[in-house]
Amino acid sequence: MKSALITGITGQDGLYLSELLHSKGYKVYGLVRGQNNPKRALLEKSHPFVEILSGNLLDLSSLMRAFSAAQPDEVYNLGAISFVAYSWENARLTTDVTGGGVLNVLEALRFYQDTSGKQVRFYQASSSEMFGKVQQVPQSEETLLWPRSPYGVAKVYGHYMTINYRESYGLHASSGILFNHESPRRGPEFVTRKVSRAVARISLGLQDQIALGNLDAKRDWGFAGDYVEAMWLMLQQDEADDYVISTGETHSIRELLDIAFAEVGIDDWTDKVFIDPAFMRPAEVDLLIGDATKAHSVLGWKPKVGFPELVKMMVRNDLDELRTENT
Repeated sequence: MKSALITGITGQDGLYLSELLHSKGYKVYGLVRGQNNPKRALLEKSHPFVEILSGNLLDLSSLMRAFSAAQPDEVYNLGAISFVAYSWENARLTTDVTGGGVLNVLEALRFYQDTSGKQVRFYQASSSEMFGKVQQVPQSEETLLWPRSPYGVAKVYGHYMTINYRESYGLHASSGILFNHESPRRGPEFVTRKVSRAVARISLGLQDQIALGNLDAKRDWGFAGDYVEAMWLMLQQDEADDYVISTGETHSIRELLDIAFAEVGIDDWTDKVFIDPAFMRPAEVDLLIGDATKAHSVLGWKPKVGFPELVKMMVRNDLDELRTENT
């Protein structure tokens, strides 16, 4: 039985990835920060097959203990402060966790390999936010990185540190440059879930409007459940490498609103959305669209869930949750 250690396991990617690995016969370990973390109880209830280990990306000794306990064949570093808007409010913490945390995991991995003699394969969750002020459209593995947020800068650091450890120490370390990926498990602070939940609440008469920022911002949105399969496939390759994971399609916030409101029978949503300057980014990323040709050809990976299906799935899930809460 293979063993896998996942940091950031309580996020949407960690939940989907743990299910995938469990279905493939892995023993799954999840790193959770703090004994009193409320997400720990939720994880224990929803994913009882996960063995939870306490640890912190800022605490190298806790990571070394986690490696010793899990004795992993594969490590997936999904842990980060991943809400881009927050990164301007607390750039230092974002940098320490999202950037420095990668270095700590790599150091713990290297130490574990040296002391145990076991070879471990490593996955780093890189991000399309690294492209920022895009230098070519679509973006591929060769596109110049020009991050436009403290989060993006921290992800660039982790990305290049992963490459450096691969080249310096021969680690089987791969990075997935994942474009926006969503699901019903997405946190409500992210725009897709914010929209799907607000639309469900509006349709049920629980609220009147939703406040948003730039409606013309465009993203390449896919389904998180599809994207975690790409993570696993990267670590099954003989050679470690970096891959863009995306749908190759771009959609605006307006399109997101069109599909979400249509799902609840509302065709004209103009009076239900207002622009709040507080949600405008200090430096906007205008057009992110990925070229996943390499992932298609090398990994044999392609997304299965399209954008309209994804949005409808999220709205229907929020409707079901709200109806349950209010009965």
